Amino acid sequence: MGDHFSRFQGKTVIVTGSSSGIGEGIARRFAAEGANVVLNSRSREDLENVAKDLDEDRTLIVDGDVGKSDFAKQLVAKAVERFGGLDVLVNNAGVGAFGMLADASDEDIDKVIDINVKGVLYLCREAIPHLAKTRGSIINTSSVSGTGGDWTLPIYNASKGAVTNLTRSLALQLGRKGIRVNAVNPSITRSEMTGGITDNDDLVKAFMRRMPLGRIAEPDDIAGPVLFLASDDARFVTGVNLAVDGGVSASNGQPNFMAYQDE
Repeated sequence: MGDHFSRFQGKTVIVTGSSSGIGEGIARRFAAEGANVVLNSRSREDLENVAKDLDEDRTLIVDGDVGKSDFAKQLVAKAVERFGGLDVLVNNAGVGAFGMLADASDEDIDKVIDINVKGVLYLCREAIPHLAKTRGSIINTSSVSGTGGDWTLPIYNASKGAVTNLTRSLALQLGRKGIRVNAVNPSITRSEMTGGITDNDDLVKAFMRRMPLGRIAEPDDIAGPVLFLASDDARFVTGVNLAVDGGVSASNGQPNFMAYQDE
């Protein structure tokens, strides 16, 4: 990407879940376009591996669990303290959970809801006053699993359904403050979280049968649309859940690809 391409010069961006996968791809793209980037995940070591390739003066590492209210406050406060404000919040941190709901423990449910739902709520709540000052934006990483059901992802479906509808609700609530709120809804993207799928040839083949573009997404495939939504090119776009899924959801609105086999 050329040095002249600097849509976010001087802007400050928080990207949660940015130690790998989609979040890392998003953070790198923002950094390449001139942004001050606040990296977050629960692993400081992994974040340091990402940060070593970025401009030290424009990078801040804040490791911790976004599913904890107190930490969400710290994350936003440290970003504002270091860079003087906040322009973009990318709520990307997330975890998955396969299985049948009848077999799920309280811990299984709490883990997904705390990060995928509460983490987004907490960070939005803390960021809104700062984004109102900059007329900034929020981009949530939801999922095609947030607009339809999957056979074996009930908790994940519930969490991403919440993010999808929260995006719409906050767009209505915050528009008059000048804050735009959008989401991207990816399908399977190569990352640590999806390794159990992308490393399984049978699952990959099942997925490909429903994939019009015929391949699994790479993190940069998602990063580009995120940067568009955060940019001035999308200044009249809010409340959108943008399918970035290779066409999966075009099939009668059915994103799920894993058939349940009752053996």
